[in-house]
Amino acid sequence: MMWEAVIGLETHVQLSTASKIFSGAPTAFGAPPNTQASAVDIALPGVLPVLNRGAVERAIRFGVAIGATINRRSVFARKNYFYPDLPKGYQISQYEIPIVQGGSIRCVSPTRGEIDVRLTRAHLEEDAGKSLHEGLEPANHNTTGIDLNRAGTPLLEIVSEPDLRSAEEAVAYAKELHLLVGWIQICDGNMQEGSFRCDANVSVRPVGETKLGTRCEIKNLNSFRFLQHAIEFETRRQIELIEDGKAVEQETRLYDADRNETRSMRTKEDAQDYRYFPDPDLPPLVINEAWIERVRSELPELPEAKRQRFTSEYRLSAYDAALMTDDLDTVDYFERALVALDTDDVQAGAKHIANLMAGDLAAALNRCELSIARSPVTPSALAGLARRLADNTLSTKLAKDVFAAMWAGEGDADAIIGKRGLRQISDTGAIEKIVDEVLAASAATIAEYKGGKEKAFNSLVGKVMAATKGKANPAQVNAILKKKLGE
Repeated sequence: MMWEAVIGLETHVQLSTASKIFSGAPTAFGAPPNTQASAVDIALPGVLPVLNRGAVERAIRFGVAIGATINRRSVFARKNYFYPDLPKGYQISQYEIPIVQGGSIRCVSPTRGEIDVRLTRAHLEEDAGKSLHEGLEPANHNTTGIDLNRAGTPLLEIVSEPDLRSAEEAVAYAKELHLLVGWIQICDGNMQEGSFRCDANVSVRPVGETKLGTRCEIKNLNSFRFLQHAIEFETRRQIELIEDGKAVEQETRLYDADRNETRSMRTKEDAQDYRYFPDPDLPPLVINEAWIERVRSELPELPEAKRQRFTSEYRLSAYDAALMTDDLDTVDYFERALVALDTDDVQAGAKHIANLMAGDLAAALNRCELSIARSPVTPSALAGLARRLADNTLSTKLAKDVFAAMWAGEGDADAIIGKRGLRQISDTGAIEKIVDEVLAASAATIAEYKGGKEKAFNSLVGKVMAATKGKANPAQVNAILKKKLGE
């Protein structure tokens, strides 16, 4: 039997406010344990929560960006459950009426092409604290420490419909969502610090079946690699259970990265288990039209729109356009380089900039472990190199030498070209003379070429390029060689 996975993601996005969602306590990462938990965060007697306006605005920004409905009136509820790092005994969240409903995220599936993943909702809530089982002093394997610094940190929980059909699709969706929340600056996206983490709801069913199978939820996946591996394992586990005549039980599971497996954590709760009821300390949240329209007017051009513009305006491929919009720093670098290009053939220049950024620049940044924002080669300097590629002053091979010198701090492209004498030879007469000399000394290679060996032609090209120390225009070399060999 052929099986398919049915996957939905619940993503917890930590909002980029300086203070918590219901108190003025700071949200900075890395503070000593329990130094950022206020009386409000742990609900000491006599305290009252006050909603953070910045958290609400970030939720609105997300809803507008995904084309969702922003509920003009939403309600905060108490979600009741016991856990050691939840000292209040409840979490303030939204249930029946969330701030954001609907919308979609477009991503590229490796098997289905572009897909629109529908979103059910996005609601505001507070984070819980954190249980620490290792690294405690004195060392004791039976001791758990509770750090309440995260308690009250503002979260936007984004819930997708079960529209994903593979681990690869889930990762593609999660990456697009990660890009978007960083792009509109509602989250720093730091997965290592827990700012962006996913819960995956996974079930399987026979291909062609429309009824959903029994799902299991895999909690707290904080890397794209773990997300993919966890879904792949869970999909195999459920298929094997069903094929062995057993039933999949609805439960919450954890992913063990060391063993690359999921293991049972607890029986999956349903909504009624949490005994939701409206929080009596918080009135309904009311959002007026003017607020929504102001947020809409302040949104930047979104990634999907920018990609479409890059492909239509600059004739970049979809692949290159995606690379140039990988994050805010990358797109900023690309657009600043375009401004500095100063050439009549903007499309050719844009393509050369994209190639340089995806090739030499990316390799150098990776080698030196630098972000693009800290690149020693500025956008305007890279534009100067792209300009010399576009006007055929440099070949691709010579451009690599020039880029290496730029990275080493030897100046801009024009200065390096002049100092090293690297200007490409594009004079047809000069190239013809060198081609004639190479052909006169290559009778055996010519015979191989005429005997049907295509590699012999590449050998002749290589000899001409070597004779010109790599300076000849490769396109002209190829054209002249083909003409003379044909004669």
